[in-house]
Amino acid sequence: MQRIRVHDKTFVPFLTADQIKERVAEMAMQISHDYRDKKPLLLAVLNGSFMFAADLFRLLTIDAEISFIKIASYQGMRSSGKVVTAIGMEHDLNGRAVILVEDIVDTGKTLHHFIPTLQQQHPASIAVATFLHKPEATLYPLSLQYVGFQIPNRFVVGYGLDYDGLGRNYYQVYQLAPDSLNES
Repeated sequence: MQRIRVHDKTFVPFLTADQIKERVAEMAMQISHDYRDKKPLLLAVLNGSFMFAADLFRLLTIDAEISFIKIASYQGMRSSGKVVTAIGMEHDLNGRAVILVEDIVDTGKTLHHFIPTLQQQHPASIAVATFLHKPEATLYPLSLQYVGFQIPNRFVVGYGLDYDGLGRNYYQVYQLAPDSLNES
């Protein structure tokens, strides 16, 4: 892997495609075990989780459904501080085992404000599966049942994660290069 340029920033390799593939397979195996008799509904949070959600879903060995929702609190490289729901859910969650699939949990604000909305629909359970988690950045109390990788509080792109819409298409994950902080 080599350095990449996204907009005005330079990014360096962080997680390889092989590391990602191996960890997602482990997560799918654990979810398949934990939900073997429950036929869970995976709610993938767009846009960032689409690659992770697709790979995870394909590796499940149980009956499961998937749907997509759009909730967001990011603009550029910072949280906007507002949680916006742009696309609603099509499924009745009453009595269902629900797994929210996220690309990354950093401050936790988005999920902290969205999970109560899901709870109003009386699911049997709500679990969170996130590809990445930044514990240093987490400001809101959350329970994350499935975490792909815990990472430092660094800005990352690739494997669905973006910087102002670009960078999602890489199979691996890149972190912002230290020397890129002063670029414009």
